[in-house]
Amino acid sequence: MGHYSVGIHGKGEITLVDLLKKVRENPELKKAGAISCFIGIVRGDAIKGGEVKRLHIEAYEEEAVKSLRKIAEEILQQPGIIDVRIHHAVGELEVGEDIVYIIVAGDRRDHVFKALRDAVERMKKEAAIWKKEITTSEEYWVSELE
Repeated sequence: MGHYSVGIHGKGEITLVDLLKKVRENPELKKAGAISCFIGIVRGDAIKGGEVKRLHIEAYEEEAVKSLRKIAEEILQQPGIIDVRIHHAVGELEVGEDIVYIIVAGDRRDHVFKALRDAVERMKKEAAIWKKEITTSEEYWVSELE
């Protein structure tokens, strides 16, 4: 049985190093041949054109965590996967700052890469998390534009 953790956090409350440490403490890690991670960061180019000043991220935390937990549990059912971590920031984030960390560990790189991509795509579609781009000229929610 694999391990996982999920969470919604304020900026700086959790780091990639924290999460990697937890993955490395997993007693099943001896079965792993790969650990892969996705770090989503605030993009400086606005989706509608122009320059992003900052991003405002909100979550319906209870529902978002429930969705992230479901995703992590289902990703763990994929062949060879032994650890999944999905942690998303909320609040005001500046260009270049980290938004989300997703880490997947498993037996083979092909299993890990597939699981990581699945986790990223599902999180974007299923989690109750919304982003507002604040640009030099306007503000708008981006969920329906992506």
